[in-house]
Amino acid sequence: MRHVPAASSCPASSGDDEGLADFLAGQDPVEVAAAHWLVRRQEGLNAQEQAEYQHWLQQDEKHAQAIAELEEVWGDMDALPDDDVQALQSGLPQREERQPCGLPPEPQNLPTPDQRPVTADIGRPSSRTPPPRIRWLETLVLLIPRLAVLLFMVTMLGAGWLGWESWQRKPTFVQAFQTERGQQRKIDLPDGSRLWLDAASRAEVALYRQRREVVLPQGQALFSVQASTTQPFHVLAGPLRITVVGTQFSVRNDLVTAADGSTTGSVSVVVEQGHVHVARLDEKAKNATWPLELGAGHAITTDAQGQITRQSTTATDAAPWRQGRVVFDGATLAQALAEFERYGNTHLVIRDPQVAALRIHGSYSLHGLPSFASALPQVLPVRLIRGADGKTEIVMRR
Repeated sequence: MRHVPAASSCPASSGDDEGLADFLAGQDPVEVAAAHWLVRRQEGLNAQEQAEYQHWLQQDEKHAQAIAELEEVWGDMDALPDDDVQALQSGLPQREERQPCGLPPEPQNLPTPDQRPVTADIGRPSSRTPPPRIRWLETLVLLIPRLAVLLFMVTMLGAGWLGWESWQRKPTFVQAFQTERGQQRKIDLPDGSRLWLDAASRAEVALYRQRREVVLPQGQALFSVQASTTQPFHVLAGPLRITVVGTQFSVRNDLVTAADGSTTGSVSVVVEQGHVHVARLDEKAKNATWPLELGAGHAITTDAQGQITRQSTTATDAAPWRQGRVVFDGATLAQALAEFERYGNTHLVIRDPQVAALRIHGSYSLHGLPSFASALPQVLPVRLIRGADGKTEIVMRR
């Protein structure tokens, strides 16, 4: 066990100790313990301390959550511009050449022993020269009780750096784009990326300083992404998050949620150029299948139950609707008619479930519906019956 110097060797006064005790009394003990552990991790844990830390994490899932939240704050501080770091340094007293002090007498109302990590010598000198942000944090260690170092940082982030954090998280561009039945649209985004939106589709775009994000709640789109390693491009479609730094790919979201809460349909991703990273955002992600890496010429489709279908494709398969065509590879006749309905009224109806379940293959013109309808009796065991209401029913041929 390391020796802890007496409290009298610390620069912090008893008034500071009482203030710390009052401050900690109003804090969540789990957050206080997490702050203590995170500061200790920054200086390094030995084998015994690492075991104690892992034991503390496993005691309650809230412990890991508290650590994750504080790590995010720490990361925000590390991303602070050097000018702002220097401004903070200049506002602190000059560091004296002396050994760091020990902890002051333990304040009341600290976390209970099973919540609190074992006291560590947080301020001990290091054999290597620490980076600037760590050096001025070490200065803070000499000014305030150790357990409050990270809490001080969190408070400072929440107050003095709130503007910085808000600036980082505020989008630089936000706009929703929507197409109606039969309409297609090309959209040039401010970052240099291009979005092709198919008929009856919607895309919600938000560009941030550190990432780009498009939500595709319905329909399909082709993305040509301007490369940027500092701003990954995310597409959110149903339960999937597709991430790239620069490539060309298409995403289709056909998921539909009924009034009873059940979901049908699927989400598909087709890569035309480059590669993409595909992950699930729901509970089905908790298995060895996800995440997936897809290269050019590869595609996946995942249905509402999480089943995955992998396919190989060609460049023209990524978004055939750009050339005014639709490709069916084993789709049901009902699905084929629904696809044509995205571009206009087909005036075709199916009432027989057996007819609706028939499978169809081939490439067809989106603007050649009459040719498609007239070809059906040639490729399927069906016939067409025109009704007085102007609609044509597709029935089984007897």
